[in-house]
Amino acid sequence: MATEPIIPLPPRELEEIQIIDNSLSFPTFTSHTAWALGSLLRTKLLAFSKPVVIDISLANNNHCLFHATTHSGTAPDNDFWVARKRNTVLRFGSSTWYMHNKFKGDEEAFAAKFALGHRAGEYAIHGGGFPIRVQGVEGVVAVVVVSGLKQEQDHGIIVQAVQEYLEELGIEMGEKKKED
Repeated sequence: MATEPIIPLPPRELEEIQIIDNSLSFPTFTSHTAWALGSLLRTKLLAFSKPVVIDISLANNNHCLFHATTHSGTAPDNDFWVARKRNTVLRFGSSTWYMHNKFKGDEEAFAAKFALGHRAGEYAIHGGGFPIRVQGVEGVVAVVVVSGLKQEQDHGIIVQAVQEYLEELGIEMGEKKKED
């Protein structure tokens, strides 16, 4: 049996998670950016034996820019999780990992706090939903979702891929694009 890659565990401290959520900012975000980031994620995730869904959608009407699977075996339930994670990021402007840790994984407390009632099932506080921010633009521009691994792996692989993508552009966490 082949060994699967190790994804560094993401932090659990809210302040640390929030710093990461807010500091990984793109200079622009287009369909080309989504394709490059989605392809990078898919390449990384192919090393895992589990089937995984990757989705990148704009905040505006959830317009899908990238959607792919890694292996056979995904099910419609994966897309349900994608929608729930995306809804959480768009409503609260934070990663689903942040929301998971904020509520210590207690979905009932989360649903009660925001009076979600029968709509609670439309949201997920499980890692794997991440906000895309663009420098100089207020709010979340797009959402990256990974669904299929353990929630800390779903989150960790997104952060890892976004960091790598931005580093290729010459951008480090919290910095603006370097001038040549």
